Amino acid sequence: MKKFSFLLVLSLLLFTACRKDHVDATNTKTLQSSINDMTSSLSTIKQIKFSEALYILKTFGVEAEGDVEELKALGKLIDGKKVPEILTMADEVAQKNGIEWASTSPPSLGEMNIFGDDKAKETDANDVKASSLSIITRPTGDDGTGAPTAIQIVPRLVDAAGNPVSFTGAGLEATLEVFSNGVKLSTAKNLMQDNNFKGFNLKFSSIPAAKVVDSKIDITVSVKTTAKTFKMSKIGLDVNPSALKVPAVPKTDSTAVTQDPNAVIDPSNPTPAPTTSTDPTAPATTPTAPKQPTADPKNTVSKFLNNVSSQNLKAAYDTSSNPSWGSYESFSNPTSGFGSVKNVSVKNITTNATNPGAASVNATYDVTDKNGKTTSLKATFGLKNVNGDWKISSYKINP
Repeated sequence: MKKFSFLLVLSLLLFTACRKDHVDATNTKTLQSSINDMTSSLSTIKQIKFSEALYILKTFGVEAEGDVEELKALGKLIDGKKVPEILTMADEVAQKNGIEWASTSPPSLGEMNIFGDDKAKETDANDVKASSLSIITRPTGDDGTGAPTAIQIVPRLVDAAGNPVSFTGAGLEATLEVFSNGVKLSTAKNLMQDNNFKGFNLKFSSIPAAKVVDSKIDITVSVKTTAKTFKMSKIGLDVNPSALKVPAVPKTDSTAVTQDPNAVIDPSNPTPAPTTSTDPTAPATTPTAPKQPTADPKNTVSKFLNNVSSQNLKAAYDTSSNPSWGSYESFSNPTSGFGSVKNVSVKNITTNATNPGAASVNATYDVTDKNGKTTSLKATFGLKNVNGDWKISSYKINP
């Protein structure tokens, strides 16, 4: 009897010793097996929070397309990690993505299984019954001139009559994709836990100005429930061009010396000598940094408006480098161009943003056409550095 008890205790010890307390991501099978071992040692509440943490990391903590690739990426991320480390990582990812989730809060995301068990259950909070998805958009922020700096994008699950569907305690994966002229600019994800979801705050400063066509973007939002993925798009949303992301002009090191790749280096003097031209008549050359404008960019806009007001349209055209204005003939057209302007009365001009290569200027002014009609305008002028002079490169009339 004692021998049997000893063998029983020994087998239990061996079984316990075989259980893993850390993630083994050698392959998908070992990943699932090690996570199951780790989960079995936790209390019921901790098991749920651990599953939620894994879902947060798989959905928002890795960059991959599709469940299989997301699992592989997740495995690499958490390989060798223990439960407390994984919970901490999930807290950081949730905070970074603005998700209202914490490892110390009560369970809130429904039943999560990162290995793809999506079968609906009686208690499945993600099995939300809806007919379609609607999107509410509104501009937010103020760049100092009354123009917005972001768009708030709020998706809502609705029934057949268009009324919001009521649900709580879910963890629906919501994805926002941003496009311009058919080119994808960015992707963001969040969790919709109920129909009071705050949505996405799309900051214009996160969108590259060079990739936005005609100051408009298109958005697509999808929300994944247990049974179905709902999707809705909005086309032609206006953005504030002066708030878009403009890359900084790379600095040029004027002291850098170009080394001849064919030069022979003396072992006793490994520092290579500066390369010199073999042509004795060739002038010495030194790298030069791009010429920087010294004037305030608003001076260019002021000069432009004054020249348009006095109908010195050639001088006005010369202050620009804007492809959308076309040729001088198109620019000065007396019907559709600036040739139709009789007078411009400037009220205010301010420089909104500037760096060595680009700038943004806001102007408020009244325009009187040759028929005597006066219109008050608020416009944003984009400018670029052309050989040390500011040139108007874009022009947008604001609401």
